[in-house]
Amino acid sequence: QVQLVESGGGSVQSGGSLRLSCAASGFTYSRVSSVCMAWFRQAPGKEREGVANIDNGGGTTYADSVNDRFTVSQDTARTTLVLQMNSLKPEETAMYYCAAAYSGRYCPPLSGQHYYKYWGQGTQVTVSS
Repeated sequence: QVQLVESGGGSVQSGGSLRLSCAASGFTYSRVSSVCMAWFRQAPGKEREGVANIDNGGGTTYADSVNDRFTVSQDTARTTLVLQMNSLKPEETAMYYCAAAYSGRYCPPLSGQHYYKYWGQGTQVTVSS
């Protein structure tokens, strides 16, 4: 059974940085090479949105709003997913979620949340002005 556990959230001032981690376990061994992992976030009163994803070949996709400030990475065993967030803005205050999907060579689009079958419980990020 796939389990995703996020950590690293907290409070930071505008312009600051945070590093989120997601510990992943339970992927079917024969299908590990088809795993896509992603970060989503949901601010109060808003819909959940995709932030970044990374496919099994290391290819990454970012939401336009975070490009050049956020970096997603993972280890080759797919056990740890990391999101480095720099130059944070108050409007990025949200619950951040780790998600995963067996998707083949490439990741599903960030706009397609329904493709991601596995989700963590989330970690809160608060950015103060």
